[in-house]
Amino acid sequence: MAKLKKTNVMRVLEQLHIPYQAYKWEDAKKLAVDSPVYKTLVTQGKSNEHYVFVVPVTKELDLKKAAKAVDEKNIQMIKEKELLPLTGYVHGGCSPIGMKKDFKTILDQSAANEAGILISAGKVGFSVEINPADLTQLVHWQLADIATD
Repeated sequence: MAKLKKTNVMRVLEQLHIPYQAYKWEDAKKLAVDSPVYKTLVTQGKSNEHYVFVVPVTKELDLKKAAKAVDEKNIQMIKEKELLPLTGYVHGGCSPIGMKKDFKTILDQSAANEAGILISAGKVGFSVEINPADLTQLVHWQLADIATD
């Protein structure tokens, strides 16, 4: 596997001495990495506050459960064109690590028992494998039941 060019996410992890493994998406599939893959979704509540939800790629964000987790009446996904100015990331490369602002972040409870999860490295096609507990040093997050099949 070729050495990957570092992304901002990788630099942040290294600055804080948080162990991670970086993958180009094709390499992770070829190597059959066991850790589950999670996607990062950005929403806006009725209060106009923004929230970040991290759920398995094999599931969908349940908007009702998500709204309840952040004490909102309802939430909706933000428009794709709003993602880059708000977070600093493009669609498909959004990571909960290193966003422009600190947003309340909810990680699906399925990650609680995982030793490692794959999340975006902040660039389309690149992921980092990280222990979910290590996210505490980077992101203000909590666990909740927010995903649905």
